[in-house]
Amino acid sequence: MLVKEYRICMPLTVDEYRIGQLYMISKHSCEQSGGGEGVEVVRNEPDVHPQHGPGQLTEKRIYLSSKLPSWAKAFAPRFFYVTEKAWNFYPYTLTEYSVSFLPKFSIRIETRFENNNGNNDNVFGDSPTPSDSICFLDILSDPIPEKHYRESEDLSRWRSTKTGRGPLEDGWRDDQEPIMCSYKRVQCSFEIYGFQTRTEEFIHRNIRDILLVGHRQAVAWIDEWHGLSLEEVREYEQEMQEKTNSKVKSSHSSSGSQIASRPVFSRSISVTDERSLKKMGVTTATMSDQTDSLVPPCPVRLNSTPE
Repeated sequence: MLVKEYRICMPLTVDEYRIGQLYMISKHSCEQSGGGEGVEVVRNEPDVHPQHGPGQLTEKRIYLSSKLPSWAKAFAPRFFYVTEKAWNFYPYTLTEYSVSFLPKFSIRIETRFENNNGNNDNVFGDSPTPSDSICFLDILSDPIPEKHYRESEDLSRWRSTKTGRGPLEDGWRDDQEPIMCSYKRVQCSFEIYGFQTRTEEFIHRNIRDILLVGHRQAVAWIDEWHGLSLEEVREYEQEMQEKTNSKVKSSHSSSGSQIASRPVFSRSISVTDERSLKKMGVTTATMSDQTDSLVPPCPVRLNSTPE
């Protein structure tokens, strides 16, 4: 199990980002959907937690077959999706990812937003994250995949008409006002012997890229969402979800696939069950069953579309 804490600063306030986050996720999901891949929203409904209060529960299916590395495609079905369940009790969120045919795979992201430059070393209130597990991501200078680069989202050239903020310059986190930090503690687990390390490292590399792109876009698109009320951004969210779902479903229909009410693969496929893995010469690690619950229990260490 590989655990890291990512810290991503933005020239926003926590109150502003409540709107910006919802707008960014909705627009980004729609842009990334099509060609049989993308994000389908299964449910998005109010939820109340006894500790964190009122919030929102969202469940999505993320289709991304073509994004797998070649070594992973060897045991993955041609079409599959990742299930995302997110509990948004802003400024605190929990997000879980699972795959129907990989019962020993899981990602859990715990997020907290604060108005500071990433200097809180015990933001989750249990125990400080070891320094070698902390990774600061700079939305200005850290590289992103070339396919995701857009000049309009380059924060060294960005200027907000509505707020007068930008462009960002080297060392911006030291004196920027306003500034906030998105703290994300990410636990990744893939407990299949022979694939664990490579898979967990691959996942963290992709999470890093997703976080950088998403947070850059939230800032770059500020003139599109700044000033919207929560009700207005929820209306936009609903509109984009319908558009995104339509794109994903039409792509699957045209390719002969159907989106059912239950997962496309409702059982574990043979290459990932223990008997078949042994035939392949792969020994599985033991892992205790986890009890399902509406809101997952917080683990001792950990357990964010871009979120």
